[in-house]
Amino acid sequence: MYRAGVQLLWIPVALLRSRAQLLQRQYRSAYSLEVLYPNSRADYSGSGGRQQGQDGALHNSCSTDIPTDRLTVTYCRSSGPGGQNVNKVNTKAEVRFHVATADWLPEDVRSAITAKHQNRINRAGQLIVTSEASRYQMRNLANCLQKIRDIVAAASQKPKQSSKEEAENRRMRVESMQRERLRQKRIQSVIKRDRRVGFD
Repeated sequence: MYRAGVQLLWIPVALLRSRAQLLQRQYRSAYSLEVLYPNSRADYSGSGGRQQGQDGALHNSCSTDIPTDRLTVTYCRSSGPGGQNVNKVNTKAEVRFHVATADWLPEDVRSAITAKHQNRINRAGQLIVTSEASRYQMRNLANCLQKIRDIVAAASQKPKQSSKEEAENRRMRVESMQRERLRQKRIQSVIKRDRRVGFD
């Protein structure tokens, strides 16, 4: 133990200082945007989420990477019970962006978001997402960003085209259900008719 302690004394102090400065520069909080969304500052050059394929043409490929510099983030006090923490700390996160000018999303995705989430879009055309699930700002911010990712991913999904066999099976199931419904109605009609009492 004594030798190990003596050997540590021979390490230059400048090397220890440089290593400590390097660790300070590399440190990121577990809830920082760089850690949660490492690709959030990619190159969004106005191509509208389109990427160039092998044939040289631009193809729509919506990515769920959110450019955080295009978002407006604000914090306010949370509502509901929580003691003095609610009254003192601005933990509720609110994230908004203008849907019509969001060139990092394809046009069809923007129109789908506008159609599906009219109750979240204000008169200025901004999509508003809030979160107050946690007592920490960064967790609520991460929750808001995940909500936006889910909204974009849901709007990017294309409706599945059913085959002829699936359509025929669906039609046969509907017809079978209709026949069963009519049969049950006839049975109920006969039961009610037999309950009637004739006074003649």
